[in-house]
Amino acid sequence: MAEPAPLTLEDLDALDDAAFRAHVRGWIEANTPPELRFPRRRLHWRENRPWYLALSRRGWLAPAWPRAHGGMGLNATRQLIMIEEFERWGCPRISDMGVLMLGPLLLKHGSEAQKRRFLPRILSGEDIWAQGYSEPNAGSDLAALRLEAADAGDHWVLNGQKTWVTFANDANWIFVLARTDRGAKKQEGISFLLLPTDSPGLSIRPILNLDLHDEFCEVFFDDVRVPKDMLVGEVNRGWTYAKALLGFERVAIGSPRLSANGLAALMRLAQRMGRAEDPVFLDQYARFRLELADLKALYESFTAALRRGETLGPDVAILKIVQTELYQRITDAMLELAGGHAGLLDPMEDALHPAGQFLLARPTTIFGGSSEILRNTLARGLLDLPA
Repeated sequence: MAEPAPLTLEDLDALDDAAFRAHVRGWIEANTPPELRFPRRRLHWRENRPWYLALSRRGWLAPAWPRAHGGMGLNATRQLIMIEEFERWGCPRISDMGVLMLGPLLLKHGSEAQKRRFLPRILSGEDIWAQGYSEPNAGSDLAALRLEAADAGDHWVLNGQKTWVTFANDANWIFVLARTDRGAKKQEGISFLLLPTDSPGLSIRPILNLDLHDEFCEVFFDDVRVPKDMLVGEVNRGWTYAKALLGFERVAIGSPRLSANGLAALMRLAQRMGRAEDPVFLDQYARFRLELADLKALYESFTAALRRGETLGPDVAILKIVQTELYQRITDAMLELAGGHAGLLDPMEDALHPAGQFLLARPTTIFGGSSEILRNTLARGLLDLPA
């Protein structure tokens, strides 16, 4: 298929939604590296780099960012169209911590110098970011974090540990929450800092997961120096910024992409196993499709709120719960349908990998806030139930 002629952002604005979708679909089909479609695991930077840079050159890397800072400035409907087309074609997830998480935070709370320094380098792929939040004793109870940042005049000195840091072994920068006031209450005395991963005293150790993939890492800080201008916002206000960033993360984790890809794989598996016309399977598949349609509508409502510049409330947890639990149910169905193929660590024919999808789905209800903790948050924050 020939690549559609390049259109400016103003040209895209002039298209109706159907024409916009057709243009996005044509470009994606012409430009996605074939070997990266429907990956069986999340890809390292060295693997997803060609796709990241292709999106960057096209100007499509950051659909939600304002155009003044290199984004597309799309409304929620157009963002959802792009997500749907990426999902339909099986495009790989890029190394997106900078685009989805840090970028929006810097746009809202960063200094002008930080915006000028970091935002263009995210878009160019020069800086790949990791998120340093969780610690061995501060996961769902993130405010219990103990990474210490001691004030040493013109810099901070960091000592402590972070864990479950996604692809820290790929990143050249990391943003962390650190305790800058040990005497303050848990949610106070926390600051938001930026530092390169090659800082003296910083070390990274990969963690192999159940399918022997090193997606997560531990990061250790031993007298790591961080200049004072690498503080985002105000000292001891990091928890406030973290809550905003967790809102961005829960929107990202709540994207319909995983469930949509899982559902597409479920149908391909049913065809492979000769069950695609089975009434029992079709009933289950139809229910999953309806749940996915509900998830997409829910997702669109939250992306629309972000686009309007609104602060997300505790209700954003609903999105993360719905998406991750739907994805787990879809992969449960895949494992049952796969029969004797369910225990294989290697993919079947047609890149189908029921065991891999099942394992990928297991931690989704834990990271970004466990479903149990988020239900407590919803009970207190929305229903005003007692703690």
